[in-house]
Amino acid sequence: MDKNMTYEKELSFQADRRRAGVKFINIISDLWYDKSIELVFFRNQLIDRNVSDIINLHEYANAFVGKPISVFDSVEIAAAIASLDLPPSKLDIGKLAYEFHLEHDQYNDAKSFVIAKLKDAKESKEIQPKNVVLYGFGRIGRLLARELMSKTGKGSQLRLRAIVTRDKNDATTLEKRASLLRHDSIHGDFQGSVIADVENNALIINGTTVHIITANAPEDIDYTTYGIEDALIIDNTGAFTDEKALARHLTSKGAHKVLLTAPGKGVPNIVHGVNQNEYNPDTVDIFSAASCTTNAITPVLKAIEDTLGVVKGHLETIHAYTNDQNLTDNMHKKYRRGRAAGLNMVITETGAGSAVAKALPSLAGKLTSNAIRVPVPNGSLVVLTLEVNKQTSVEDINAIMRKYALEGELVEQIKYSVNNELVSSDIIGTSAPSIYDSNATIVSADGKNIVLYIWYDNEYGYSHQVIRLAKYIAKVRRFNYY
Repeated sequence: MDKNMTYEKELSFQADRRRAGVKFINIISDLWYDKSIELVFFRNQLIDRNVSDIINLHEYANAFVGKPISVFDSVEIAAAIASLDLPPSKLDIGKLAYEFHLEHDQYNDAKSFVIAKLKDAKESKEIQPKNVVLYGFGRIGRLLARELMSKTGKGSQLRLRAIVTRDKNDATTLEKRASLLRHDSIHGDFQGSVIADVENNALIINGTTVHIITANAPEDIDYTTYGIEDALIIDNTGAFTDEKALARHLTSKGAHKVLLTAPGKGVPNIVHGVNQNEYNPDTVDIFSAASCTTNAITPVLKAIEDTLGVVKGHLETIHAYTNDQNLTDNMHKKYRRGRAAGLNMVITETGAGSAVAKALPSLAGKLTSNAIRVPVPNGSLVVLTLEVNKQTSVEDINAIMRKYALEGELVEQIKYSVNNELVSSDIIGTSAPSIYDSNATIVSADGKNIVLYIWYDNEYGYSHQVIRLAKYIAKVRRFNYY
């Protein structure tokens, strides 16, 4: 074929594909804002994505599942979903398109396929929106605010109503808080509007009022004066970490439940996807979302424990520096952390090894752990060295992890990477707390010792785990199809 003709055909195909991408984006938006139906693509968010993002996600899917899923397939499935009367839902259109490829000969068309797959949606219980208060407004608090406000939709799930800070909020401070929410050196600009409402001491985020409350102690706050009832208080200050201290939140009028964004003492430590169902939010008032590292390793460890069995192991987390460290050499209560964070690799401790046992009791006493803080502002890596019960291979482990990433209870938690050039900056903005590096796995000659490399965005991925747990506690989890 003439090369010019080939090139023209390629251009035509790309134009068709991008037009389909635009149509896909329109359907995604209509479903979200009109019906509170959220479409994701192998757990990757689709709301507010551009056409190039959509095309790239389909390229990833081709490599991940080994089936050519095109944007045209996604449009067909999305249109079928839009034609149905479904309750508020979260649907993985990548998984649906993949299954349609496998089972298309069993159905007359995409609509009959979708009807069969989503037949249980009608039986889902009606959910009541839950008010949320962020107690603290640091790194995690601001990411939670961004995500909650960008995914408010029709307000049928979590509603951010207030943010509590200990510092006084005058005009200057309020504008500074607004600016920190708008701009982030790591995660980029917030894709929305943030206005400081000085007169009402509030931030107007995407046109919605979020009250800014100044308080030195939880007991000082009456949320009902702001029209807030039965609120879930998400404490991201790090100041209260045990049951007694966290229970102080429950003395505030209008407070209902408490979620700590750090490891907690005397309260359930939850890694969502692994052990949340062991604790009933009807009877438990205070929860902990554990740590970012615990959320990164526990889903992968569960997959290995369930399939190969863990004899013992060690985890070393190569962790981004945090606000706890010093910018330049200075006094610090902990060894080594006083040295300049941006200039040094710093050996320190992590409790993640023992914390895993709170979610997976079968691993109690089997893991040791340590940490190295390194000069990157975000994006971390766990090197997981394990002795396993069953003889295995790299191919076997990859097959296990691919299965867990595609189906089952951990699909939101495990992302399977096929990128042979993956580095820490690539994983920034990944909503899954565990990113399995399939090209880095090592297995010993006898097949009993393995080394796994698990990446994680220690801010963004963890924040999404917090929100998943918040939805469970608030009982606003929609029907989902993963």
